[in-house]
Amino acid sequence: MAKLYFYYSAMNAGKTTTLLQSAHNYRERGMRVAILTPNLDDRAGSGTVASRIGLRAQGLCFEHEDDLQRSIERDIVAHGALHCVLVDEAQFLSRAQVWQLSEVVDRLHIPVLCYGLRTDFRGELFEGSQYLLAWADELSEIKTICHSGKKATMNVRIDAQGRAVQDGPQVEIGGNERYVSVSRAEFKKVMRGEGVIEPLQVPLPL
Repeated sequence: MAKLYFYYSAMNAGKTTTLLQSAHNYRERGMRVAILTPNLDDRAGSGTVASRIGLRAQGLCFEHEDDLQRSIERDIVAHGALHCVLVDEAQFLSRAQVWQLSEVVDRLHIPVLCYGLRTDFRGELFEGSQYLLAWADELSEIKTICHSGKKATMNVRIDAQGRAVQDGPQVEIGGNERYVSVSRAEFKKVMRGEGVIEPLQVPLPL
């Protein structure tokens, strides 16, 4: 039975690596998948889904106003049966798009696997994450660790000096030089201005 899945985590937990492995597993069994990626982050090239460890695949870009159910239906007409839909950076989905993906599951009977962040640099839910948490059939946390050794659940946006940024737009594309995943206790600490954070020295793969 098809389901809507939401795999969430803090940054640098391997969400994209897990997505690409899932896509590989389907394709290895002769099944066709569609990878959807928001047209926001083109650091690896437009439509390219790339992990920090070097895995990559070409995806279908979507905008915030696109109807994803119709996009999937058109893809099926053009290319034949589809066995799974995978969504990278699912936190950037709109409320309407999460509903459309639930329709892909309920009406087209295609499983949809969404991978994304739960919260932003202020500890607030992203729109896509909010409705995936509310409507997904299955929720699964992909775990990573804080520099303190505790489980990392929060994301901190940092400036060039490693200080936590507390204001600004919710969406600001960046990698390890701008964002660090930390535990809730560390998040509280740095948001109070107590100490700085060294960014991870892991560049986006080329």
